[in-house]
Amino acid sequence: MNPMEIMKNAQQLQSRMNEAQGRVKQLTAIGSAGGDMVRVAITGEFIVTNVEISPEAVDPDDLKMLEDLVLAAFSDAVYKVKEKVQQEMSSVTGGLNLPPELFGKG
Repeated sequence: MNPMEIMKNAQQLQSRMNEAQGRVKQLTAIGSAGGDMVRVAITGEFIVTNVEISPEAVDPDDLKMLEDLVLAAFSDAVYKVKEKVQQEMSSVTGGLNLPPELFGKG
């Protein structure tokens, strides 16, 4: 491959990466715990956008349980959004397993 072709390919990859990063910003994932008693929504940028807690999850005598449910729902949401981000970036990189730091998220 000649240097001009390499540069052209690099520019195309950068353009596709920028497009994918824009799509990642639009991603959302909802994590849940306790049979959906607690639900947490986050974006592809790992920003929490919503927390829902059903009244059944609130026991004033057992706040530790509610804290555990919120933590579990948040962890579930993070796991789900990471999978979505990985799928999105994999479509750009042709399945190469590149480190998340390349996409601005670690």
